[in-house]
Formats: sequence, C-alpha cells, structure tokens
Amino acid sequence: MLEGWILPGSLPFTIAKTESFFEKLNEWIGDVFYDILPEAGFDLRDEQIFMAFQLEKAFKEKQVIFAEAGVGTGKTIVYLLYAICYARYMNQPAIIACADERLIEQLVKKEGDISKLEAALNLNIDVRLAKSRDQYLCLNKLDALINNDVETHQFVQNRLPSFVHESSTLQKFHRYGDRTDFPDLTDEQWVDIGWDPLQDCLACSRRHRCGLTLQREHYRQAADLIVCSHDFYMEHVWTKESRKREGELPFLPDGSCVVFDEGHLLEFASQKALTYRYTERTLETLLTRVMDNDVRDKTLVLMEEAIAVNEELFIELAKRSSESQSSEKMTVQRTPSVISLGEKLLWILDALQEEFVFESEMFVINDYNLKIVEEYLDQISYSLSLFARRSVGINWLEDRNGEKTLVIMPKMVEEVLRKEVFSQEKPFIFSSATLSDHNSFEYLANSLGVEEYLSFSVESPFDYEERMSIVLSEFVPNDFITKADFTVEQLKKSQGRALVLFTNKAELERFKDYVQKNEFIFPVLFEGEAEISTLVSRFQNEEQSVLCSLNLWEGLDVPGRALENVILFDLPFPPNDPVFAAKREEAKDAFLEVDLPYMILRLRQGIGRLIRSHSDRGTIHLLLDQTIDPVVLERILLVLPVKPEKNIQSIDGR
Repeated sequence: MLEGWILPGSLPFTIAKTESFFEKLNEWIGDVFYDILPEAGFDLRDEQIFMAFQLEKAFKEKQVIFAEAGVGTGKTIVYLLYAICYARYMNQPAIIACADERLIEQLVKKEGDISKLEAALNLNIDVRLAKSRDQYLCLNKLDALINNDVETHQFVQNRLPSFVHESSTLQKFHRYGDRTDFPDLTDEQWVDIGWDPLQDCLACSRRHRCGLTLQREHYRQAADLIVCSHDFYMEHVWTKESRKREGELPFLPDGSCVVFDEGHLLEFASQKALTYRYTERTLETLLTRVMDNDVRDKTLVLMEEAIAVNEELFIELAKRSSESQSSEKMTVQRTPSVISLGEKLLWILDALQEEFVFESEMFVINDYNLKIVEEYLDQISYSLSLFARRSVGINWLEDRNGEKTLVIMPKMVEEVLRKEVFSQEKPFIFSSATLSDHNSFEYLANSLGVEEYLSFSVESPFDYEERMSIVLSEFVPNDFITKADFTVEQLKKSQGRALVLFTNKAELERFKDYVQKNEFIFPVLFEGEAEISTLVSRFQNEEQSVLCSLNLWEGLDVPGRALENVILFDLPFPPNDPVFAAKREEAKDAFLEVDLPYMILRLRQGIGRLIRSHSDRGTIHLLLDQTIDPVVLERILLVLPVKPEKNIQSIDGR
C-alpha cells in the first residue's frame, strides 16, 4: 500500500533521471490494478486492465483513441488514473468533458470514482468544476424581480451569502449561485433568474462578487482535473481566439489532455456551440439601452425602424414555420417574404452601425455601452446574413413561453473540429459503451473530423443471461392509451423501482397527465420538475420511486434495487426536425446511414441503464409497433444482450 498522502502535483511513483515516465507509469498502473485496488476492495477486471494498457499508447503518442468499453468495465477509473498522472507529468490540468451538467455532478460526488481513488491510493486529487454559464444565478436579473413578491425569488435572495451584499474589499468567499444550490426550482423558474447572453457581464458592477466569476477564477487554478460539459468545452474552443482579442482569458486553460466521457455525443455539442440564436426581443432590448441618450433624429428613426421590421420578421417566421410532434424545433420555410424582411433588416442594421460611428465621435453615448451594443449588432447581422443570404446552415424557430428564437446552426462541424481541436498534439480520449456501429468507428470519426485514431472495444463483464430479461411488446401504431396502461401496469408490478424513457417531450408530458389519473403508493418523478441531479438522487434513495425522463438514455448510474425495471416507451429514432433533416439530405440512404445507426446506438445506451453492478438484476420492456420493419427488428435483435421474450398477449387496444 502507498505510504503517506500524495499531494496535487506530485507523481504517485518516483522516476530517476535515466528512467522513462511511461515505463514507470506502466509499472505503477500494473501495481494499482493487480495489488493496490484489490486490497482496497475493488474487483480485478481483465477488461479494465486491457483498456488501461490500450490507453497508454494514446498518451505516449499523443493520439486520438476511441475507447469503447461495456457497462461495468470500470472505464472511468482507467482514464482518471492516466489523466491525473499525465497532468502532473505535464504540469497542466487534464480536461474531463462529460456529456452534460448532471454527469459532472455524478463524477465528483462524495461516493464517486474520484473519491474512491483518493481513498484507495492516498491521493489528494485537485478536481474543480467548470460549469456552463447558464448554470449560474444572475444577481441583476434576481434584483429586477425581487419586488414582484414571488416566494421563489425571495427564497433565492435569502440563500445568498452575506459577502454578495457588502461593498468592502472581498477578503473571503465561497462557491454559490449554482443551479444545484436551488434544486427545487423548475427549469422554467430557473430561466427567469439564471445567466443569459444579454447580460453585460463585463460591465456589471457586481462582476467580482458573481458566483460565475468567482468559480471561473477558482477552477482555472486546478492542478489535476477540470471537469466540464461537452457544451462548455466546445464553447471554449469557439470563443478562445475572440476572447484573447478582447483582452480576456479563454474559458478554460490549456489542458494536458482531453477526455470526452460519453464521447459519442460530442458532435451535437459541437453543433450547438457553433449555433447562432437570435431571440425576438434581443434587438429591442439592445436599442432601448441607447435610445435614452441624446442621439440624433436620424439615428433614432433608424432604431425605431429596425425594431418595427424585426417585429414583422418574427411574425412572418411564425407564419412560415411548421411544428413537429417529436421536437420543439419548428421547420422554417425560407420563402421570398421571409428572405425579403431579413434583407431589409440587414440593410437597416448596416446603416445604423454607420450612424453609431458618428454618435461615438460626439460622445453622447457611453463608449463602453455603445461597444456592447455594436458587438451584439455584429452578431445579429452575421447570423441574419447566414439565414437570408446563404443556404449552408440548418434553420429553425423555437417558441418558449411566447418568446420566439431564430436558430442558425452549421450543417457539418468536422472541418472546424479538425482544425481547432484535433490538430493539437495531445491525447484525446473518447470513452463510452457505444462508439462503434457494426464494429466500425468510421461513422463517429468522419462526423468529428478525426482522420487518424486508435481504437478498441471490450465487452461488459456482467452475466446478462443470468441477470437481465428483455420483453418485447407490440402495440397498434399511435395507440398511446394502451401503451400508457401497459406501462402503468408494469410500474405497479415492480412496485416502482423503474425508469421510463421517452423520445419526445410531448409524449412525456402526455404520460405525466395520464399518470395523475392513477393512484400509486410510490412517487412518480418527471424530468423538469426540479434540478435533474436532485431528481436522480431522490430516485436512487427512494427505492420504490419511478423516474420518467427524456434525456437519461445515457449516463444514469443507479445500481441496486432502486432500478429493476427499464421501460423504453418508443424506439429512440432521431426526431423529424431540421437538424436531422439536414443530415438525411447529406446521406445516400438516409434511413440506413442516419436514422438506424442513431436509434441503435441510443437503444444500446437505454438498455445499459439497467445492470450497473454484478448483483443487479431486472427487466427491460421494449414497446414496439406491430408494423415494425423486419430490417429494424433484425438490427435490434442483433444488439440485445440476451434473447428476448415476446409478450404473448395481443396488445392491440381491444
């Protein structure tokens, strides 16, 4: 057993001047898996050891590696050992990018893998969270609402630390303002008080007491690990150069290596980071800020005209957009009327920016405020030009609580990723149970712009034949009531202890309404009712509860009796929305190249939620249409871990 407490920055083994770091690392890794971890109560797993020595080559040669390891192989332990040692060797923190904010919390929780390694290896691991900006409270937005006498806002205000309200020099502070600090707020309530891009953070007088700013300064000093989401890592990549030009630090420091946990989800995070979002009220909010100044009549008229045409544009966009039942994204038709209004608004904004040059020379507008407005106008003009003058992007309209947003997303991100990410000479580790399709990693590599890579696959060590049963049940297409009845019946049979996975929000909400008509002796939780990691914790700790979710197909880790029943309400085909419509347009056979691989990958992830330890057991219920394509059924049967049973009763609603 290791002696003493090994501090951040210190390697857990010694290297003589004549010795190689990687040779000593190899020896230490062997000792860890064969001796130290088993002594600490860890299982010795051949799959884990195989993965460990595959990763060594990626770190040694600074390459991309697709590390596909089945559930229960302990892949997180493996990549953490390498990332920590490599970070200390290079004297730069490793970046661990998880699929979402919930998985960040799961990785660093008290009973998580990092804490287990600390205890087993006597390591003091310096790990810090770098969360997305929308995960933090905005003090100014809260102040603007506090007089509305809303109980929720008053509750948040009362939870703020005292130093937030002090005017003296800040001597001592602690972390605050995180979304997880207010777990009982619904997602809709959080939006009212959380960060948003229209806040002038740089000009904010409370910037240095802001929870977001304080946490950013904290995580940049990490010695070992910085844990963030895919979204935040990609936002860092896309904004790095512009932030440097503006005299700001990039969101993240240079990492010694990058691990993409649940790496099969990186492509969508990359698209999301490159996306331009133009909200209906953005322009009016910006221009109203400078209207109160002593600007010339010509400038004032242009501002009023811009606001009026902007309103016309969004009215026309709403008329020319069609909704999808499976997605919140409304497909926008780029009709002549829509394009004409977009062009007209662009012309007005160009003229307005020229007038602002004259206004700045007359010093009638605060220079910094004017700079902020001009920067946003540049972004609006650029996004509108992409929409109105080019057809290379993916466009859609969102309508949330009456506020419309035009979204412009790039079709393909592989070129940008190839240049900005994978051209760097450092190890990039993709870790997931599902990275390949038909034993090939080409689909993922091509979509991410990865030209050269290492790869391997190891199966799960779990005895699925002994521990898992899969039941296929067929229903008349679109017969929601019969499917809901069947699901409720299964929940009652298992006395809760179930995860129900949906493929679209409308169906989740419909099931929520349906469930309220039934009486249960156990709680039924729904995603969106509270902060997601809090819901997951409650689900795990209240053994007979049920969790209904749209986004927990990946990453949910609930071992034990709390989860013995996983119900897949639908096959997880991609939604019929503009993003996947664009991917289908690029494919020779859209169904075989886009829809089917996506569905199979997500299906494998959903099934993987059930068995999380050697002692787990339970049932997967897969709800199918009676008219299922034989080709689809054949592909499903190929990836199921055990031979399924078929529900012998006819479930046809009669």
